[in-house]
Amino acid sequence: MKQIIAMGGGGFSMEPANLLLDLYILRQADTGSPKVCFVPTASGDAQGYIDRFYDAFQRLECTPSHLSLVQPPTVDLEDFILDQDIIYVGGGNTKSMLAVWKERSVDRYLKTAWENGVILSGLSAGSICWFEEGVTDSVPGELTRLEGLGLLPGSHCPHYDGEADRRPGYQRLIQSGQIGGGIAADDGAALHYVDGIFHRAVSSRPMAKAFEVQAVEGHVMETVIPTVYLGSGPGHDLNRESR
Repeated sequence: MKQIIAMGGGGFSMEPANLLLDLYILRQADTGSPKVCFVPTASGDAQGYIDRFYDAFQRLECTPSHLSLVQPPTVDLEDFILDQDIIYVGGGNTKSMLAVWKERSVDRYLKTAWENGVILSGLSAGSICWFEEGVTDSVPGELTRLEGLGLLPGSHCPHYDGEADRRPGYQRLIQSGQIGGGIAADDGAALHYVDGIFHRAVSSRPMAKAFEVQAVEGHVMETVIPTVYLGSGPGHDLNRESR
């Protein structure tokens, strides 16, 4: 089973006191203590970001590690990536991250890992990258289109409610035809795909939502996607789901 969990925002780096999305990701692995590897390329392998990852995940039932491309843990990056149960990609500059990945063949290794059942996940840059295309602020100025790895269909916009220009910027690009329709996610919302097909949306915040955004006869149509809150009620059982 090929799984990708793309977060519009949230997780340990944005909600250190609310790890519901991180726990959800861990519980999709088919092992009791999954090996989860943090990939901080988009931040330039910022040490503070790496430290925050370990601070959070060392308290959870998993075996954490990280992949720095500035100081690689091994010359065999493919073997290192394929040995993980979960890859968790952090936020930052998506354009720079994808360029570095391509140079080091990490993009190919991640695709192979996904095909072999390694769960791919992440937020912001680590969410955009899995789609065919996405909305990025990697270049100063207006939000622009960026080509992703194409493991998931359509376009994607994270931080849909978290940054003032995200919603209008995404809709502007779709209406003008600069980017195809797709799916947006608020901060605190995560999109779970299985075998390349949308499976469900979950959230760590009661009001966080996901949206299908399409151009219809020259107008942008936004449709709310039902999102299950992981903190209580029906979402509480879903949060404990094991695969």
